[in-house]
Amino acid sequence: MNDDTMNEKQNEPAATNGEPTELEKCAKEREEYLNGWKRAKADLANYQKDEQKRFEDFAKFASADLVRDCITVLDSFDLAMSALEKDGVNAGAVKGIAMIRGQMEEVLKRRGLEVMNISPGGPFNPALYESIGEMESTHPPGTIAEVVARGYLIEGRVVRPAKVRLSNGEVK
Repeated sequence: MNDDTMNEKQNEPAATNGEPTELEKCAKEREEYLNGWKRAKADLANYQKDEQKRFEDFAKFASADLVRDCITVLDSFDLAMSALEKDGVNAGAVKGIAMIRGQMEEVLKRRGLEVMNISPGGPFNPALYESIGEMESTHPPGTIAEVVARGYLIEGRVVRPAKVRLSNGEVK
C-alpha cells in the first residue's frame, strides 16, 4: 500500500459492532434539528395566516350589532310610511320619510348589508328564513307563501333571517 491509501483508511470512521459512528450521530441529530426548525417555521406561517383571516373577519363583522340595530329603524320607517299612507297624510311627508329611509339604507349597504331576495313560491331554506306560520295559497305546500319581514345579510352571513309564512297547499 502506498501512503495515500493508508491516509484515506485512517480518515474513514471505523465501524464498531454495528453502532453508529460519532459523525453519523451528529448527522442524524442535525437532520432532526433541521426538520424541527422547518416544522416550526411552517407552523408560524400558518398561524400568521389564520390570525390575518380572523382579523379580517373581525373587521368585516364588528359593525354587525350596530347594523342589526339599524335594521329595526328601517322597519320602523316602513311602518311609519304605511301608516301615513293609510291615514291619507300628504304625499310630501311620506316621500320625505322614504328619502330618509333610503339614505339610511345606502349607509348600511356601504357597510356590507344586503337584502335577501325572496319571492313567494320559492323554496324554504331554514338557514336563511324563519317560518312564523302557514297560510292558504296557490303555491305548493312547504314553499314560501308570504314574506312578512325582510331578511338581511352581511358579507354572505345572515344578520337577520327573513320572516315568512309557508304555504299549506290549500287554495282559498
